[in-house]
Amino acid sequence: MNILEAIILGVVQGLTEFLPVSSSGHLTIFQHIMGIDMEGNLFFNVMLHVGTLVSVCVVYRKLIFRLIKSFFIMLKDIFTGNFHWSKTDGDTNFLLMIIIGLVPLFLLFAPIPGTNGLSPKDLAEIWQGNTGYFIIIGFSLLATSIMLWVGVKAMENTTKKYSARTGSETPGRRRMKILDAVCVGLGQAFAAIFPGLSRSGTTLAMGELRGLNKQVALDYAFVLGIPSILAAALLEGIDAFKAQGTQDTLQLSPAAMIAGMITAMIVGFFAIMLFKWMLAKDRTNIFAAYTAVLGIAIIIISIIELKSGKNLFSGEPLTYFTANP
Repeated sequence: MNILEAIILGVVQGLTEFLPVSSSGHLTIFQHIMGIDMEGNLFFNVMLHVGTLVSVCVVYRKLIFRLIKSFFIMLKDIFTGNFHWSKTDGDTNFLLMIIIGLVPLFLLFAPIPGTNGLSPKDLAEIWQGNTGYFIIIGFSLLATSIMLWVGVKAMENTTKKYSARTGSETPGRRRMKILDAVCVGLGQAFAAIFPGLSRSGTTLAMGELRGLNKQVALDYAFVLGIPSILAAALLEGIDAFKAQGTQDTLQLSPAAMIAGMITAMIVGFFAIMLFKWMLAKDRTNIFAAYTAVLGIAIIIISIIELKSGKNLFSGEPLTYFTANP
């Protein structure tokens, strides 16, 4: 992989990690088209995640600092017996909802009954090595489109009800409940299983379905994603170190790796700002239409390739390159 290819993948990662169109799905699509095998470049995946992690931390730095402060104040109140759930302020409530929302991620490692101990994470990895992996991405993109449309309609209904009751132009609840966090957390865990199912799109839609204010739902989805992105980077880092002890070696130069990381960081920053603006202007239906069209296109391409046994773009025998979500 050269520097230009690294920059291209950095742009793809930065845009799609936060826009509701699926980063794992788009990375796999671009790798398939460009003929890049990421299996020997696990460190590059790690650096892309680091880049997007930095971008979201920069955008939400003020909120993150407030949450850290609230965390220590909450610990003090707990140990002094002054903590009362019903009396928590907005930041403490948000922090507690983040903690609750992360709990469903542990279900990814829980064994599924009747599968000889396989976990959802194991199944996701098995799908990545299957010849039908590309078509799974297509159907997952269609599912993303449906989720986004459902979220848009839910927000429209919430706006009507809220406006009729209060006359306010800002719809939805701003204070989250436990069930809100559980539902959004389950959506995030589910999105981690299926490549092509957008994490940000799914979590936003779940928040909108619960009647949350759309900006609160988006902020929660992004901040909730910080530990998830960090965990993904750590897991890929462990895999990368293990690969160094086998036949896998780093297949790109440090310059290309750094170029991809910085690109993902810069593009990720502007992608977050773009998404927040588009949500405020009620234009998320654009992403719903895009993922629907792309999903249908990927399904058609997959069917053609499965019948011919060749990569439609390169003409080479089918080889599906995978990207960790």
